[in-house]
Amino acid sequence: MAEDVPPTRIDAIDFLRGVAVLGILAINVTGFWGPSLATFSPAIPRAEPAAYGWFAFAFVVFEGKMRALFSMLFGASMVLFAQAAERKGFDPDTAQIRRLLWLALFGYLHFALLWWGDILFLYALCGLAALLLRRLEPRQLVLIALPFYVLVHVIEALLALPGVLAEQAVLAGTAPQADVAEQAAMMGRIAASVANDLAVLNAGFFDAIWLKLSNAPLQPLTTTLSTFTETVPLMLLGMAMVRGGFFTGWPRGRLVGLAVGGIMLGGVPTLLAAQWLQGHGWPPRAMFMAIEDGMALPHLLMALGYAALLVLVFPAVQRLRIGRALAAAGRCAFSNYLGTTVLMTALFSGWGLGLGDELPRVWLPAFVLLGWVAMLIWPRWWLRRYGQGPLERLWRQLALPAR
Repeated sequence: MAEDVPPTRIDAIDFLRGVAVLGILAINVTGFWGPSLATFSPAIPRAEPAAYGWFAFAFVVFEGKMRALFSMLFGASMVLFAQAAERKGFDPDTAQIRRLLWLALFGYLHFALLWWGDILFLYALCGLAALLLRRLEPRQLVLIALPFYVLVHVIEALLALPGVLAEQAVLAGTAPQADVAEQAAMMGRIAASVANDLAVLNAGFFDAIWLKLSNAPLQPLTTTLSTFTETVPLMLLGMAMVRGGFFTGWPRGRLVGLAVGGIMLGGVPTLLAAQWLQGHGWPPRAMFMAIEDGMALPHLLMALGYAALLVLVFPAVQRLRIGRALAAAGRCAFSNYLGTTVLMTALFSGWGLGLGDELPRVWLPAFVLLGWVAMLIWPRWWLRRYGQGPLERLWRQLALPAR
């Protein structure tokens, strides 16, 4: 029976990471298909009411939660890597810095050669910041990460709220002329951003690289700066979780309480927000606030609830085919993440099949399923033969070179 096989910490983390990397595709697929701002609203670049249901579902179930879960797991992996480096006789901090600098290079190449939505560069720089606090006790990490995360996002949401209220007044026809002009200017900026992104999407391979490097060569850095205050606290929480025994040592009752409480406390406001946003036609300013800051705390609560739920179910599914497939997908998460980019850009971009221009948004769930199947099938076959994913092996060798 699966319950008779005690799960290891690494196996459980791989399982959670497998779920997270699959869930991230449910959000990223929109960015592969169309302009970056399409990930914020089903009304960008054009309204497609048939796709509203899928967007609302992804908003409630995946948006922000999988990114938060993945970020926490990255923090956990930093602790595990440091321990592995020490066992091999390396200085853990030096090895970690080397590992993160290589990740930054991978990330920038990912952005320049393939896709604007890279997170590897972001993780590398945020990881360097989180590394400074790696030796703190789990309780200290939590007491730094949680208040900082909540405070920053509450302040940012409050700063964005007047713009959201002004937008509602404009849409209701009761706003002063200055607000109407500002709303029109924002819509103009949205249109320009969409046009720029579509030019890259529809360009040939080398033309797309040139457009990105000539128009926005520092985009990975600006993305890092805009999400730094979210990602670093999440990495610190992941460090605290792995060092505090969350993945194998927490009592079942505590995990059940976190799973139910996190998913319920985060899920109810997320559902209400989705209902309000859809009822108001997915207004741009409200969407930007909701996805970037307004729903940050519900996202985190749900991500923690998901993590607890997955830790609870892992012992029961680790010997099942789906459990083994998800753990293998998580063990090959780096290869899966970049491999999914290659697959999806080959399908949607101008240098590939060019389906981004051909297919309406309502088809995107089919491509999510395609990506999930691809991410679940190959890793077990590969791991049986080689033990590590191809990019995971390369990254480890670069970070811990043979002596």
